[in-house]
Amino acid sequence: MDFSQWLNDKFDAINSFLVNYINDPVYGYLLVFLLVLAGIYFTIRTKFVQFRYFFSGVKTIMEPSPDKEQVSPFQALMVSTASRVGVGNISGVTTAIVSGGPGAVFWMWLIATLGSASAFVESTLAQVYKVKDGSGFRGGPSYYIERALKQRWLGIVFSLALIACYAYGFNALQANNIVGALDRYFPGPIEGETNLTMHIVVGLVLAALVGWTILNGQKMITFVTSVIVPIMAIIYIVLGLAIICLNIPEIPQAFAAIFTAAFDWQAIFGGFLGSAVMYGIKRGLFSNEAGMGSAPNAAAAAHTSHPAKQGLVQMLSVFIDTIIICSTTAFIILCSGVDYNKATNGGLTGMPLVQEAVSMDFGEAGVVIITVSIFLFAFSSIIGNYYYTESNMFFIKGHASSLRIFRTTVVVAVFIGAILSFDLAWSIADFFMAIMTIINIFAILLLGGIAFKVLDDYTRQKKQGLDPVFVAPNIGLMNTDLWKSADWDVDKDGHPDF
Repeated sequence: MDFSQWLNDKFDAINSFLVNYINDPVYGYLLVFLLVLAGIYFTIRTKFVQFRYFFSGVKTIMEPSPDKEQVSPFQALMVSTASRVGVGNISGVTTAIVSGGPGAVFWMWLIATLGSASAFVESTLAQVYKVKDGSGFRGGPSYYIERALKQRWLGIVFSLALIACYAYGFNALQANNIVGALDRYFPGPIEGETNLTMHIVVGLVLAALVGWTILNGQKMITFVTSVIVPIMAIIYIVLGLAIICLNIPEIPQAFAAIFTAAFDWQAIFGGFLGSAVMYGIKRGLFSNEAGMGSAPNAAAAAHTSHPAKQGLVQMLSVFIDTIIICSTTAFIILCSGVDYNKATNGGLTGMPLVQEAVSMDFGEAGVVIITVSIFLFAFSSIIGNYYYTESNMFFIKGHASSLRIFRTTVVVAVFIGAILSFDLAWSIADFFMAIMTIINIFAILLLGGIAFKVLDDYTRQKKQGLDPVFVAPNIGLMNTDLWKSADWDVDKDGHPDF
């Protein structure tokens, strides 16, 4: 046996161990239980904030930043949505329907509704405990773990797990999805083989685009995402609406399939782990990322007058991700007439199934639109993922030189991901995501009382007809870096102190 074969065998063995003994049990049982429990708890304790203040969140999106040089609530929403909305919103939803049946869509909706409350809590906490630096604000779970729980070491563990997961694992995966979508147009010289030249060229171009964006800092990232995310969402939603309109007679049948399969208790209890319930819950949880500790890194960067405002805005990111984007994929599959049971018999699944569904109404032009959507979804995810990791790099060691080196390694990871696909890399990324999620869930459960007080303060001021302004001492909170007074961000001359 040569060395390369020996090495591949070792990688396969490690991957098998991670999948069978760590990732599958953790994602199949522990994380599902923790995230669902947290969603229910926060929904009750916030008095169903996701319903009470939904429209307030919509209004807050359009509020400009008090300082034009800072990140606005809308831009922070676009960054978090960029990371949340990825290729998984297309292929992941399809896999859930194929594996769990149409009923998975209902449970996906339900878990997103509950998860919105978790998103509110973690993003509100990120705002409360954010810090100011030379270019704006930074924050996230590591910051509230250090400042509120007094556990810097745990914050560092969280940061390392997030960086390993998002900067390298998930970003390489998104790059691989982009070139994979082009394989249809640029096949390899031999059937069944990939076109390595195409992968290299696209990898170089993609790495250059990513490098140009992230090397220009936060302002460029927020600008790019605030342009790309609305465009990609509109393109994909319009495509979905067009397919639905062309298949209007199928809509009642699609809804009937969703609700009938969702409450097929015999099928559910006959094989719970493979049921619509489990697939819908998993798709909902791991698509919208509510409670996992990723989105708060973007939420903390927004300049707003009250932490609850950004919490409400981040609730909408969950809505956009699951209720709008994932549902678009679901109805493309269910209304197009494509046989989504094909995969059960060794047929199409994931992205190819979506492409076939679209081609039934729009032919090859529809496939091109899906390909463009895949590129926009994946590229925006790469940018959004990097944004998360940068604040965590500063938390560990905030030096400009180390940040430049880090940005370079991220660009290299994107290029490598476009060329090679390692199952082990994805398993390692899942492993680190489990670590960061477990840490964050326990942190926000312990600190949830602070978010509830912040929400009560917001509610009180709204009832008085005020535009809520947060002052931490008013709720007995003294351990924040900012929010000490109503004019904490103003210097002696009355100008924003940034």
